[in-house]
This record gives sequence, structure tokens and C-alpha cells, in this order.
Amino acid sequence: MDLPQALLLSPLILVVAFLYSSVGHGGASGYLAVMSLLLTTLAPRQMSTTALILNLLVAGLAGLAYWRAGHFRARLLLPFLIASIPTAFLGGRLHVPATTYGFVLAGALVFAAVRLSLPSPASTGARRPVPLGLALLIGAAIGLLSGIVGVGGGIFLSPLLVLFRWADPKQTAASSAGFIWINSVSGLLGRLSAGTFATGPLAIMVAPAFLGGLLGSQLGARRFSGLTIRRTLAIVLVIAAGKLLLTVL
Repeated sequence: MDLPQALLLSPLILVVAFLYSSVGHGGASGYLAVMSLLLTTLAPRQMSTTALILNLLVAGLAGLAYWRAGHFRARLLLPFLIASIPTAFLGGRLHVPATTYGFVLAGALVFAAVRLSLPSPASTGARRPVPLGLALLIGAAIGLLSGIVGVGGGIFLSPLLVLFRWADPKQTAASSAGFIWINSVSGLLGRLSAGTFATGPLAIMVAPAFLGGLLGSQLGARRFSGLTIRRTLAIVLVIAAGKLLLTVL
């Protein structure tokens, strides 16, 4: 890594961790975006493993902040989590060709950008009970995709929780943080068991991720909604997705 890359990497990781943790996410899709823009020589498995490790750190901080603020609901999270753990492990074991990985990651980044650019629907009306069968199916699908791509899955779960009125925005953020943390562990274990565990320059990313996650999670759990910063982050994700598609086409 040359000096300009090193100088850009740490502040960008800090910003991603801050923005994502403020809405209860670990930031894996953002870290993947940064790495795809700056660290173009990293192999897909290095990128995804590094993103999952940073996810553990930042999602843990976010989950703790939202739990302390009284927003965590274990009964809401468990059905999705139970089904996602084995499929995230399986996804982490899969060997995905670089071209396929590029398309899957680009799609995940575009999805994340759309999700982050939209305002959260108003938390009006009664909360609906979560259908067990549907929750298991959704959890399994998100877990598999998360394990393959190297994200914790909260970016896919949270819009569903809000859209179907299964949780209010704060409960959604708390559930997403727990979902992300557990699935990141499962995905990493899958990589370890398959011999695909390989990281990038992780040492210079941990400190800025910790600082950004600590600040963002505290502010997000107790103060701001994050609509403007989510829209800003969406621009970064779209640029990264476009770059990936140009690379693999």
C-alpha cells in the first residue's frame, strides 16, 4: 500500500463506522466499498474477511449502545437469527469466482445505497407479529447472502422490519446490530473451516473503526435519525458498485 492510500484509508474507515453504527449497522458494505476503491489488489476473500472482522467490532458497539438505551427485543430477533446462522456459515465456506463475487457485491452495494437513501417510514400504527415461517425463510436467505458477500446482513434485514411494521426504527437498529454480530461470527467460522480466512491491512483499520463506531452508536441510539448521512453514504456505495461492475465486465 502506498502513502496516499494509507492516508485516505483510516479516515474513510472512521467515517463509514460512524455513519453505519449510528443506524445500528456494522458497516461491512461500506468497508467493502472503501477497499474496492483504494485497495484494488486485494483478493475477494481478503476483502470479505476483513469487512466481517470490522463488522464484529462496530456492530458490537452499536448493539451495546442500543441495548443500553432500551431498544433491544430478543423475541423479535431470534426467528431470523436461528435460520441465518447455519446459512451464513455455509456462505462463508463457498468458493466464489472473482467475477461472480464482483457482481454479487455490486448488487449488495446498490441495494444498500437504495435502502440508505430512503427515509424510514413513520413509526405509526400497531406493530405486527412476525410470522415464524416467513422469518425463518428470510433469515436463511439473508444469512447465505451475507456469508458469501462478507456482510452481516443488517442492511437487508432492517428495511423488512420497518416495511412490514414488525419493529419501530430504534428496535430495528438494535435487532440489526445483534443480527450482524452473530452472522459475522458465523461467516468467519465458515472461512476458517474452509481455509479461506485471509485479511487485508487490518491493523490500520481497527482503531478508526472503533472510534467511529463508538461515537456513531452513542449518537444514533440517543439523538439523531441519520437520514442525511445515510443519503451521503449511498453516493459512496453507488460509486463503488459502479467501479466493481466496470472491473468485472
